[in-house]
Amino acid sequence: MKLSTVTPAEIRRALLLREEIALLDLRYEAAFATGHPLFAANMAAGRIAVEAEIRLPREDVPIVLYDDGEGLVAVGAERLAALGYTNISALDGGLKSWRAAGYQVFEDVNSYSKAFGELVESRRHTPSFSADEVAKLIADKANIAILDVRRFDEYATMNIPGSVSVPGAELVLRAGQAAPDPETTIIVNCAGRTRSIIGTQSLINAGVPNKVRALRNGTIGWTLARHTLDHGADRRGAIGPFEGGPANARDVAYRAGVRHIGASEMAALLAQTDHTLYRFDVRDAEEYAAGHLPGFRHYPGGQLVQETDMAAPVRGARILLTDDKGVRADMTASWLAQMGWEVYVLEGGYDGALEIAPPLVLPKPDPAHRYRRPYEGTDVAEAAMQAYLDWEYGLVEQLRLDATHGFYVI
Repeated sequence: MKLSTVTPAEIRRALLLREEIALLDLRYEAAFATGHPLFAANMAAGRIAVEAEIRLPREDVPIVLYDDGEGLVAVGAERLAALGYTNISALDGGLKSWRAAGYQVFEDVNSYSKAFGELVESRRHTPSFSADEVAKLIADKANIAILDVRRFDEYATMNIPGSVSVPGAELVLRAGQAAPDPETTIIVNCAGRTRSIIGTQSLINAGVPNKVRALRNGTIGWTLARHTLDHGADRRGAIGPFEGGPANARDVAYRAGVRHIGASEMAALLAQTDHTLYRFDVRDAEEYAAGHLPGFRHYPGGQLVQETDMAAPVRGARILLTDDKGVRADMTASWLAQMGWEVYVLEGGYDGALEIAPPLVLPKPDPAHRYRRPYEGTDVAEAAMQAYLDWEYGLVEQLRLDATHGFYVI
């Protein structure tokens, strides 16, 4: 099929004007991680049949395909067209033309979420402890609570000794139970930097009475400082918000520009078929499986902020969140809004008919094609960990040079 082409300048203009665009990199994830435009999303040509209908819900959404000379665009376009997509173009000259235009190329995966986290830390001066400081607090049996904001499976693989699993969007909902004494210092950790920064700042934004600190550089920093990680832990934080937490979370969302809507407004959004609408249920998997609103895909809030390009590859789309308790949707929405998304939170709806089904899980890619994150697993070389941290430290400056992001920090 013959494709029209789009220049790098036209893509940049669409991003700056917040027009809808799905800029898709058709290479394997491992190649994608070597460099791509900030808002490109990876959809390997061989996974289009598996992923497209979930990740690209509108068939006439503007799609721009590219590779780096591998010849993947024609086959990618044919596969998308076979699924009913009608507005498909190619990046003129591929990734080489993007580089030749002088535009920024970002390494790794989930790059713009990670860059946003670094921007938050630089703007809000999010407080943190070093690995040595936290290790001393543990040794001294200090009044601390270490909350691990990664997915539970990541936590179970390796964790800071004594820590409890409280995935990111659950923090405000569970901090009151995890640290009921306001004199307890809460330490938030992830594997690297982003989720601990966002988690720490979430608690601060929502007005938790406790002192809160991020574990600087997460389990990577812990490992590089020669401290020992535990394995196989199964401690989970129970629900119990701190006093005023839910109301404060709603206020945080309001300050970020999030709008709360009801069923009639949701119906109006759904009726606007010329605009992409992503609907996400940000509760935990067990709650979702027990009963969820029809049409909402499960995506835990903390992971949604961390993996926005995977969940919602159409930049410029709208996002609607739901959560029966409100707190998780409000905090998640507050971050997505600051990342430049038009975000809504659905009020209520859980008193009607609910669907009973487990979350949709996409098949995992071939391990040979997957990018090995320097913060996962227990056998990553120290040099790779340090290189990853050095890369993250440079993201704020790279955002400035790119200048398409539209992020702001409340």
